[in-house]
Amino acid sequence: MSQGIATVPVPLPGRAYDIVIGRGVLAEAGRRIAALGKVRHVGIVTDEIVAPLHAAALEEALGEAGLVSSRITIPAGETSKSFAMFAHVSDGLLAARIERQDAVLALGGGVVGDLAGFAAATLRRGVRLVQVPTTLLAQVDSSVGGKTGINSQHGKNLIGAFHQPALVLADTALIDTLPLRERKAGYAEVVKYGLINDPDFFEWCEQHGEAAMAGGTARDHAVRVSCAAKAAIVLRDEHEHGDRALLNLGHTFAHAIERIVAYDNSRIVHGEAVSIGLALAFRFSQRLGLCPGQDAVRVTRHLARLGMPTTLADVPGGIGPASAMLEAMAQDKKVMAGKLTFILARGIGASFVARDVPAAEVLAFLDAELSGT
Repeated sequence: MSQGIATVPVPLPGRAYDIVIGRGVLAEAGRRIAALGKVRHVGIVTDEIVAPLHAAALEEALGEAGLVSSRITIPAGETSKSFAMFAHVSDGLLAARIERQDAVLALGGGVVGDLAGFAAATLRRGVRLVQVPTTLLAQVDSSVGGKTGINSQHGKNLIGAFHQPALVLADTALIDTLPLRERKAGYAEVVKYGLINDPDFFEWCEQHGEAAMAGGTARDHAVRVSCAAKAAIVLRDEHEHGDRALLNLGHTFAHAIERIVAYDNSRIVHGEAVSIGLALAFRFSQRLGLCPGQDAVRVTRHLARLGMPTTLADVPGGIGPASAMLEAMAQDKKVMAGKLTFILARGIGASFVARDVPAAEVLAFLDAELSGT
C-alpha cells in the first residue's frame, strides 16, 4: 500500500463508501475497485485534457486487477454538462455493455464527475459509480456526496439525481498537473469549509493556503479535512433538506455569475466564481448587520492575498446591471416558492441558511458592489 494514504468513511446506511486520499492512490484503483465485488467491466468517462495525462495509468491498474475497461472521452469544459453529451455518454456505456453489477468511473474534474455520475444514476436504473477526481475542486467537493447532474438553458445543475459513489479515489499527486489557476479555483472550495463551521480550519488556511495549493503534506491535509467536513454534513442531510444547503455558501452569487457569462471558462471558472461569492456572502452579511465587519474584511483579504477574485469587477467583461444578477439568481436550486435563499454568516465559522431574503435588499447590495460604494 502507498505511504501516507488516509481514508475518510462516509457511513450512509446501505450506501456506505470510503474516500481514499493520498499520493499514488491511482495505482491502487484496480485492487480497490475489484474489492467492491462483482465488478467485471469499468466504463471510464474522461475528457480530452485528462485522458492523455492519466487514462493509460488507470487502465493499466484496472487490467492488473483483472478488470476490463472501456473509455469514453468528452470535450473538456462546462458545456459538456448537456443533454446531448449525457445521451452520448449513456449510449457509449450501453454500447460497451456495462451491466448493473459493473461500474462507471469518472476520471476528471467536476464536469466529468457530474455528467458520468448522472449517467451512472440512470443507466439500467442505476449502476455503481467510482469517482477519481483529478482537480483540487473535485477532490474536496463535487466527487463527494452524491450530487450528479447536467445544466439547462435555465441554469446550472438543474437536472440531475442524488447517486452516491461506491468509492472515491482522490490521488493528490494528480493535482500537480493542474495550472495554478485551477489550483486556486479549487482552493475556494477548501476555504469554504472553514467559513461554514470551522474557524480553526480557516485560521489554518490563512497560515498554510499557499502551501496547500503548492502540494505536499499541506495539500493532503486540506483535502482530508475538507472531505471529512463535507461527509459529516452529507450524513446529517443527504438530500439537502436542511444543513447540506450550507455547502452552497457563496454559490448563489457564483452560479448567477456563471450563468451571466454563459459558463465561459475563458472569462471565469467555477472556483473563481465561488471565491467572489464567498466574499460577497460575507459582505452581504455585514450589510445586513449579521456579521462583524472585520470578519468580512478578513475573508476578502485572505482570498485576495492568494490572487483570487473577490469582487464583481473582477469578472472579465463585467456582469451587466444588478438586475441581471438578480434575475439569474431566480433560477437557483435553493429558491422555494419563488423566495430567494442565501447562505449567510454571523461570522467566520458561523454560517446559516437564510430563507426568504428580500429581493430589494439583494438588489441594493449588488448595486452598491457594482458602483463601489
